[in-house]
Amino acid sequence: MLDSLHNMKRTHTCSELTAKDVGKEVILMGWVHRRRDHGGVIFVDLRDREGVTQVVFNPEFNKSVHEKAGVIRNEFVLATRGTVVPRPEGMINPNLKTGEIDVMASELRILNMSRTPPFVLEDDTQVSENIRLQYRYLDMRRPALRKNLILRHRTAAAIRSYLNDQGFLDIETPFLTRSTPEGARDYLVPSRVNPGQFYALPQSPQIFKQLLMLAGFDKYYQIVRCFRDEDLRADRQPEFTQIDMEMSFVTEDEVMAVTERMMAAVFRKVLDIEIERPFQRLTYEEATGRFGLDKPDLRFGLELKDVSDIVANGEFKSFADVVRAGGLVKAINVKGCVDLSRKEIDDLAALVAIYKAKGLAWIKVRPDGWQSPIVKFFDDGQKEALRQRLEIAPGDLVFFVADQSRVVNEALGHLRSHLAEKLGLINQDERYEFVWVTEFPLVEYDEHEKRYVAMHHPFTAPVEEHMDLLTQEPLAVRSRAYDLVLNGAEVGGGSIRNHQRVVQEKVFEALNIDRGTYEKKFGFLLEALDFGAPPHGGIALGFDRLVMLIARQSSIRDVIAFPKTQKATCPLTEAPCDVSAAQLQELSLRVKTLASFTTSQK
Repeated sequence: MLDSLHNMKRTHTCSELTAKDVGKEVILMGWVHRRRDHGGVIFVDLRDREGVTQVVFNPEFNKSVHEKAGVIRNEFVLATRGTVVPRPEGMINPNLKTGEIDVMASELRILNMSRTPPFVLEDDTQVSENIRLQYRYLDMRRPALRKNLILRHRTAAAIRSYLNDQGFLDIETPFLTRSTPEGARDYLVPSRVNPGQFYALPQSPQIFKQLLMLAGFDKYYQIVRCFRDEDLRADRQPEFTQIDMEMSFVTEDEVMAVTERMMAAVFRKVLDIEIERPFQRLTYEEATGRFGLDKPDLRFGLELKDVSDIVANGEFKSFADVVRAGGLVKAINVKGCVDLSRKEIDDLAALVAIYKAKGLAWIKVRPDGWQSPIVKFFDDGQKEALRQRLEIAPGDLVFFVADQSRVVNEALGHLRSHLAEKLGLINQDERYEFVWVTEFPLVEYDEHEKRYVAMHHPFTAPVEEHMDLLTQEPLAVRSRAYDLVLNGAEVGGGSIRNHQRVVQEKVFEALNIDRGTYEKKFGFLLEALDFGAPPHGGIALGFDRLVMLIARQSSIRDVIAFPKTQKATCPLTEAPCDVSAAQLQELSLRVKTLASFTTSQK
């Protein structure tokens, strides 16, 4: 028969008691983290969400309570009354907040028992992620994961506090809305009361927050759930949380300034550190030109250098032909890595091939000269020009990629990041490096769809001086968009929006969306723009990714209470799952198997 809590109330958490509390009678409640029997005296590390306190069951102090404690096992749920006593000299644990004291138990109530957990609930436990997600409620008892989720709460609280103080209003927007797929696929929800019709879960509250600006709520925010049916990875989930902000009568500078102050407030409150402001800014062209990617990590060097002019008229045909065809040749100098093996270099060539690079040329710089299959094609003048531009010295290893600009930048950008990690160039505990990337192209050409698509979204405003290029040369149009990057990860993106109907329609036309289509999908927004829409803009920050970076984790699954796997499944609840025929009938739906669907298509 298990005990109850009748007439017993917790007085302290398992992290509160210190030497100042010696002599107090206290009541603690929690789980048995660890049980040890030392010569008849039983020691229990009692754990709650705040920490651990050692409780002692001594037969000389209370024989009946000691006998009852004999059945205790790990993860039993206990309530215990006792007296705070100092630990004996030499037994103090300086690594534990409560390490100066014990609680000598005078009463024990066993509130619940526990089966043996499927894995050890310690931070260094070796168990597959699928098992941890299947028993996520046990996984969250581990100190590290519990700490991450508490940090997540504190981060959200700091954000809300800052935005509330700045006059922002927290306004909810609908989860059930219309499907307007632009980018990722929508999650669709069938309507029972409107047979054959569907809602979509929002990929972002983008249109609704713009409508709030039109309604006169000139400072809005939400910490909101969003949904995207896309291929997953370590920093993506089908449902994720976004810090969504929008403001009226603002410029890019004002949106960025508000965001920087918010980041400073968060890091001050959560980590007790000051981050440098203003954040560095790079245009899209600068970021991709110097670092290869539009989310540059500025914590290390290895910048890309354009050497096209040096090799354009040289004898190395692979380089010269690319330059004549309008491409680029760029290089990075990896200092002190001349002894990388041929196999290691081949592995790096395989890496850049993922990003469509056709090859990775290299030169090893030794004290007695340059070594490489391509060195014989460079004359002394080209060697000297390369030495100066790339700051080459003995011990260096130089890599080259030649191709069209996008391939060159992406391949070397990813190579740069890989080498920094492989060579230990990043001190993970050193600093948080923010940078804004601005002036993105408004559109890019999608080879699969054979049309222009919005690089951010179709509501982003073009820079005013490029307005005339919208119909003539869309790829040359720069936008009023900006991304916030932290340590090489994009944590947010925003823009100034199109607040005039005529401009918004021109953008739709540049994206090759015909009038009938955009009127059907976005007619309500276009109509709203006719009723005095103010200039407005905002930003959406990935909350999960931000918390992941603050907590110095490598996966957002480690900062989400109940995440999905990379196959978008939940091992705990076994979602997604089949539903009954009656439920499908209510929704006017019928499920076809893949085999029957394929047959019907034939």
